[in-house]
Amino acid sequence: MYIVIYKEIINKIKPELDKVVNFLDRELAKIRTGRVSPSLIEDIEVECFDQKFPLKQMAAISVSESRQIIIQPWDKSYLEPIEKALQQSAIGMSPIVDKDLIRLSLPPLSEEYRQNLLRILSGKQEEAKKTVRHWREVAWDEIQQNFKEGKIREDDKFRGKSELQDLIDEYNQKIEEIGERKKKEIKE
Repeated sequence: MYIVIYKEIINKIKPELDKVVNFLDRELAKIRTGRVSPSLIEDIEVECFDQKFPLKQMAAISVSESRQIIIQPWDKSYLEPIEKALQQSAIGMSPIVDKDLIRLSLPPLSEEYRQNLLRILSGKQEEAKKTVRHWREVAWDEIQQNFKEGKIREDDKFRGKSELQDLIDEYNQKIEEIGERKKKEIKE
């Protein structure tokens, strides 16, 4: 009975830790690197018919060359609102309307811009680690509370602390690996 409690507490935070890692992965996909990716623009909001829609709901987005994104709106009437949304976004690319599609060409990254991207990346990683630390505290507080209430023995409390730290280390490692992959892309 005792062992199950601390393992349950630790298992309860795993989905939250997975959310942190998945969120970081999605956020970093939006950071522009030397290569283009549809994820850079797919969530840009486009105002059309007095409503806002993510670009991915209004057009097919593809990559034609290593530095060019092609946007093919589902309807020609979407061309102008999509172009306007892209111009107002902070993506650093100017849209070029070519008949019934839009081209975005990615200029090469300057060294200053790369350094800025690395700072943003570092900040996002630190936020993810901070959230992981928060969940560690939540679980550890709950383990300690159960110990005080006599639901967990002292040796199980410390075993729980050790297993909790192993789990936290595993998720921090995932955060580092995601960050390293993105750093490599930025530096290319």
